[in-house]
Amino acid sequence: MRAIHIIGGSLAIIAGYVAMYSTKGATVHRKSGLLFVGAMLVMASTGGLMAALGGNEGSTIGAVMTCYFVATALTTVRRPAGWSPRFDVGLMVLALSTSVTSLSLGFATLATPTHRWDGLPPFPFFMFGIVGLLAAAGDFRALRAGSLRGVPRLTRHLWRMCWAMWIAAGSFFLGQAKVLPEPIRKPALLALPVLAVFATMFYWLWRIRFRRSLRNLVGVGAPERSFAVDGAD
Repeated sequence: MRAIHIIGGSLAIIAGYVAMYSTKGATVHRKSGLLFVGAMLVMASTGGLMAALGGNEGSTIGAVMTCYFVATALTTVRRPAGWSPRFDVGLMVLALSTSVTSLSLGFATLATPTHRWDGLPPFPFFMFGIVGLLAAAGDFRALRAGSLRGVPRLTRHLWRMCWAMWIAAGSFFLGQAKVLPEPIRKPALLALPVLAVFATMFYWLWRIRFRRSLRNLVGVGAPERSFAVDGAD
């Protein structure tokens, strides 16, 4: 299971960066995005199972939320055959319950003498709890709207994919720095690919939300234009 986890994580990192920086809507973007989703689900599910068997609640929560983010990001733009709104409700309940659990563990961690829980400080628990609640609220709004299109649809897809990518990048470059060559094992250097995920996410959010017509942007090709206007991933 550990080997499968490592292979899935490696593929997710590679596919994620390719999807981030390839032309939106093009074949490379679509295929690398689907590979990223599949690899992330493999990585997170195997990691979460190992964490649960080992009694590591913090890593289990992170794995569950990672699966949730990539699943909802994908179904925002590409609904599998037979998909039902009941599945959306189930994912929303999953995010809500996991977030409440995470926040509860965050407060429990603050109450411990060492301010540690499973070796983790309170911050990761509060981070997953707050972001998860915001995502669950977004699910509720999407269910009420019935069908998202245009900017709301692209925004939902984008930030959820990037958040999952940020988790993967941070887990590898910062959490597993010991497996990297020693010459590049410098905190400032390893933080660059992690920060690049957020920088790219905010760039695309700016383009989508504050540049009303992406057709007039310099360098936007036909495949990207289709992605921006029609919401096809």
